[in-house]
Amino acid sequence: MKRDKEKFLEILEKNPVIHIAIEHSGVSKPTFYRWRSDDKEFAEKVETAMSEGKGLVSDIAISQLISAIKEKNLGAIKFWLMNHHPDYANKLHVTAEVEQETMLSPEQEALLRRGIELVAALENQTKDHGV
Repeated sequence: MKRDKEKFLEILEKNPVIHIAIEHSGVSKPTFYRWRSDDKEFAEKVETAMSEGKGLVSDIAISQLISAIKEKNLGAIKFWLMNHHPDYANKLHVTAEVEQETMLSPEQEALLRRGIELVAALENQTKDHGV
């Protein structure tokens, strides 16, 4: 069983797809899910193998993208620029007009404005007197 788990994890590190690892390792789907739920250490190793496998696939993809760019593939060049250069990134421009409805009565608004004026005057007076 330990050897089966190790083989499964090795496959998963090279191809981070559970279904493919199950298929190529000879481990049944129910067995894999039982191992994962019953064996915390195995479950952690599965996550690590998946992460390493995704890193490997990403490295391969980047390598292929760079090859395509070197071959002057316009789609690859555009993809790279749109995702790595701010001048070519997709941009969204938003223009909006905001209407603010006040819930205060005119008298309340006047009192609020007066209060703000008094606080500002008090702050200025405090600054002038070095307090």
